[in-house]
Amino acid sequence: MRTENDNKDKIKTGRIGDRPYWILNLSILIRAVHQIGAAVFLAAYLLDVIPGPPKLYVGIVFVSGGLLLAAEWLRHRQIFRELAGMITIVKLGLLGAAYHGLLPPLETVLLAFFIASLGAHAPKKVRHRLLF
Repeated sequence: MRTENDNKDKIKTGRIGDRPYWILNLSILIRAVHQIGAAVFLAAYLLDVIPGPPKLYVGIVFVSGGLLLAAEWLRHRQIFRELAGMITIVKLGLLGAAYHGLLPPLETVLLAFFIASLGAHAPKKVRHRLLF
């Protein structure tokens, strides 16, 4: 009889590296800042009260997102070969296209946030599964 754990052992994930505990704790604070910036970014498109997200919050989102990606890379050295990395690349492409008016902003930003949420809350074995 096969168990769920048998299937998990066959899933190939990326290499794991060392990440100091203080970086993990710092990344929690950075993630909170990132979520505030992302909330304002999303609200700017959903509420249509202002003509796009304020540049300060765009900066906060991209700087904090870059820092989060760097902290994650310390642990998951093959992040761009994993599902989590591919989701990040797709999300950045969609947000850039929406921000610069290449795709319909409201729908594209919603799609980017939806994809990011699915990826962020997927089980670890799914999120860090090697795609190539």
